[in-house]
Amino acid sequence: MSDDSPPDTDATGFSVRTVAERIGIPTATLRSWNQRYSIGPSEHRRGRHRLYSEADIVRLERMVLLVRSGSSPARAAESVRGPLSVAGDHASLVEAAFASDPGTVQSLLLAHIRASGVVDTWDRLCRPAFADIVQRQGAGEGCIDVEHVLSWCITAALHRAIPPSTDTSAPAVLLACTSGEAHSLPLEVLRAALAERRVAANMLGPNVPTPALGDALDRTAPGSTVVLWSQQESTALLSAVRKCAERGARVLLAGPGWQDIPTPDPAEFVDDLQSALSELLGTHMAEVIAFGR
Repeated sequence: MSDDSPPDTDATGFSVRTVAERIGIPTATLRSWNQRYSIGPSEHRRGRHRLYSEADIVRLERMVLLVRSGSSPARAAESVRGPLSVAGDHASLVEAAFASDPGTVQSLLLAHIRASGVVDTWDRLCRPAFADIVQRQGAGEGCIDVEHVLSWCITAALHRAIPPSTDTSAPAVLLACTSGEAHSLPLEVLRAALAERRVAANMLGPNVPTPALGDALDRTAPGSTVVLWSQQESTALLSAVRKCAERGARVLLAGPGWQDIPTPDPAEFVDDLQSALSELLGTHMAEVIAFGR
């Protein structure tokens, strides 16, 4: 395939040189990925150069993010390969969850993550799906199991699409649910959103005993930031805040459990993912997504 391609337009597609410049990788790498992993241009007309579509570029951008986060090209290609989902099609997601079809649920989630990223997938797909399920629960329909299936599938899809960093250095961000708190999904979303932006985080998960926070911080880089998630007031433990502060960590409090409790010094409250990302990355994020459901 020659670089002497016709001018790029939205109608005809984009040449290999244009795509390489747009996503910041060499043309040789693009050709290698096309030959080895079939991640290449989909537009092919007889007698003309093969051109990349916008959908092709989305897949390549996702692949670049995964490779830069530590995935091998082969694993990244496997993750991004496949059809793109319809943006915001939460009805199909809910239908698959009610059908107890985790394979389809994960396929829909993976396609949306690959096409639109973590933040948009959570905001436009997952949260509306949870809202539908909660509405049915309020109407008396017994579907707690469906909520759990969807939660598990989201976590699995996030780990598959945005795998944890392979960086062996101690990360400066620690994510933990307080002791007794089992709702860790919002922290999984935050971890994946950070990983997309090449920021590693140490995910401790649900129900982290307060003494364990201190132990984890002893193994974490100095000057770390801890995000403590509490879903309900009973798990908004000030002892956890004090334990982190004793280790010199910056503490961010996330989740509805903290909302009716005066924010203790030196902790800061973040009430949505935009706030958390802005604080952790030190930059203003354009995406807006609320934690919780």
